[in-house]
Amino acid sequence: MNDLIIIVTGSLVAICCGILGCFLILRKMAMVSDAISHAVLPGIVIAFMLGSDLDSIWMLVGAGLVGVFTTFLIEFFHRQGKLQTDASIGVTFTWLFAIGVIMVSYYAGDAHIDQDCVLYGEIAYVPIDPIITDSGSVLGPKALIVLSIVLLVILAVILPFYKEFFLTSFDPAYAAAIGISATIWHYLLMSLVSITTVASFESVGAILVVAFLIVPPATAYLITTRLHHMIGLSCVFGILAAILGYYIAYWIDGSIAGAMATVAGLNFGFVFGWTQIKKARPVTSPPISQD
Repeated sequence: MNDLIIIVTGSLVAICCGILGCFLILRKMAMVSDAISHAVLPGIVIAFMLGSDLDSIWMLVGAGLVGVFTTFLIEFFHRQGKLQTDASIGVTFTWLFAIGVIMVSYYAGDAHIDQDCVLYGEIAYVPIDPIITDSGSVLGPKALIVLSIVLLVILAVILPFYKEFFLTSFDPAYAAAIGISATIWHYLLMSLVSITTVASFESVGAILVVAFLIVPPATAYLITTRLHHMIGLSCVFGILAAILGYYIAYWIDGSIAGAMATVAGLNFGFVFGWTQIKKARPVTSPPISQD
């Protein structure tokens, strides 16, 4: 049962990240996930200072608000400062992460929240971290429940407004011309990315979250140019990485999150090689008819 819980948790992270990662790839903002996963550290420290509890819901709220603020700063520097998107991301997340490191060392040096909550995480601990009610009832693993709620929120936003996300990702100028605000849908998407990142990295670590937000969607993008097919393939590649990665980690007695991210990279390498071979294969002409 513990094996199944870990695999399902990894698969939920893969699905949540795979859906949103496709839109990030199309908007050329794939590395914003890495920025959010590091830049939320000040929000975590502030929430810890107010609540002094790493399991408090305010930890997610504080980190989520800073994540949304991070995306706002990235867009602000890009539009107002005329910086390239990658430069805006680099400036924003390094600055906020540095502030967070200072705050951790000064206000929460004994909490270890910089490593446990932001960088590494440990998906193997998911089965032994349940949600317990005041009456003593065990509802289930916290990460599994939180990620299930996050997936439902993502589906509740993406499915009804798929057209708006589609148009603002491919042609924001046309979307604005027909009355669809590209800015609103951009920040809504970034809010979903922020919530997903914050909800995931405490249990599985920022490294795996960033890997699942980028690598499976990039792998799917090598195969198809249809967005709905890309989203479906991204989820499939992510789930495959979660399953194979867990059993590889069990076999070699290594990091589960690291193994899952490694399998995701191997999937990309295999698909990339296959597409290159397919492109290089000579096209044979049909035989000339004798008639």
